[in-house]
Amino acid sequence: MGKIEVETCSIEGLKVITPAVYGDSRGYFMETYNYNDFAAAGIDAVFVQDNQSMSTKGVLRGLHFQINFPQDKLVRVVRGEVFDVAVDLRDGSPTFGKWFGVRLSAENKKQFFIPKHFAHGFYVLSDEAEFCYKCTDFYHPNDEGGLMWNDPEIGIDWPLLADAAPNLSEKDTKWGGLKAYIAGRGDKQ
Repeated sequence: MGKIEVETCSIEGLKVITPAVYGDSRGYFMETYNYNDFAAAGIDAVFVQDNQSMSTKGVLRGLHFQINFPQDKLVRVVRGEVFDVAVDLRDGSPTFGKWFGVRLSAENKKQFFIPKHFAHGFYVLSDEAEFCYKCTDFYHPNDEGGLMWNDPEIGIDWPLLADAAPNLSEKDTKWGGLKAYIAGRGDKQ
């Protein structure tokens, strides 16, 4: 029991995990996390905090990261569906500034592992979505960073609903783009 299928992504370090699901007429059972299985798959992370959010259709959260206390994240959806995105911000990475997206839903039960030094965000496709994520460092409110969700330099192909602009928090309307991020770091690239 508890085995997982792990897909590597076009950006090194990102992984999409599909757990084994055991079902019958009564319902189903699955392990959502087993350290041994994840470590065997190359995800040797120690998670210290679990978070959960609920968002309504059209909400876009992100693109977020912590600056001095970066986190690995393991994310999944327990109700509804989202389009989940990670943007590579690793110094010297050949895919710096590139993005990868995956649909996560209660139905497909997929999880997305996002290593440190990636910006992360998601867009809600269903009427409501409950989103869960495990983190390898604690949240530090004064350490938040972010990127503009629609930065043309990054060029994320969000599957936006036709009837409305994304519903953003005030904070998420004020992030700069990739060029501003690089300039703010002293152009280490």
